Amino acid sequence: MTTWRKSTRSEAHGNCVELAGLPHAIAIRDSKAPDKGHLNLTPVAFADLLVRARRDELSL
Repeated sequence: MTTWRKSTRSEAHGNCVELAGLPHAIAIRDSKAPDKGHLNLTPVAFADLLVRARRDELSL
């Protein structure tokens, strides 16, 4: 069974993502729609995502 967790910094109205550690990946899903699927990233790709988010280098 996969254990999902939310950040302690999550907003009260549910605007957040949940993370789960998998054997060879980090899974990410929308906490408002957990049954809609999730994204699996390698640990390297997940680390890159965090670096880019902290630098505000993500675009839509």
